Amino acid sequence: MELTEALPTAGLTCVVGAGGKKTTLYALANALDRAVLTATVRIPIFDPHVARVVVTDHPLRAIEENDDWPLGVVPEREFEDRYRGYDRETVEELAEQADVPILVKADGARMREFKAPDEREPQLPRTTDTVIPIASVHAAGKPLDDAVVHRPERIAAIARIELGEEITPEAVAEVLASPEGGLKDVPEEATVIPLLNKVDDSEDERVAREIADRIHERANVERVVIARMADAEVVDLI
Repeated sequence: MELTEALPTAGLTCVVGAGGKKTTLYALANALDRAVLTATVRIPIFDPHVARVVVTDHPLRAIEENDDWPLGVVPEREFEDRYRGYDRETVEELAEQADVPILVKADGARMREFKAPDEREPQLPRTTDTVIPIASVHAAGKPLDDAVVHRPERIAAIARIELGEEITPEAVAEVLASPEGGLKDVPEEATVIPLLNKVDDSEDERVAREIADRIHERANVERVVIARMADAEVVDLI
């Protein structure tokens, strides 16, 4: 199945969670004929993954004048290794005025496989059309600690497990389907498409299917994508 059949191809799409946010954004941006990649939080330097990046306080102008796709727009290079993101209001205005899909990194995870948001996250524009909460299936079976998880104490509270305990497929589903986890602050009219990433073999696929089934028991989502985003490959829709 093509990536653009499984994931949104229009409007304002925000990606949250851990275990493949940036990979998903890059893959989807390059699968579309035209797309803009940006952020409402810090984002690592991503120039190699798009045709060009424009650092600008006028992102709409940059889009209107652009001929090379996908395009990255950011307001500032904050550190040597990362850009700063726009505020949510700027991204809302951009999505209203631009005639291309806008793809947004809307929280951070410090390269972990699984996470839950804190009180300041996610940074979702109010006009977001689609939210993609992501988790890596490689988190399942691992101990709940900060080697694998960003903010393990938040996972523990949502999934009702103890720090150091094994992360079960049920715990992953509980967090992704929770209004304090993957569904936190999602606008009422937005579509939610959970994505289970790093499905590299048959055992990963078995775990992903179990997580997906449990997400459907907990949340009203039309589909769960199981994928290997490093290869921009959709394994299945559940």
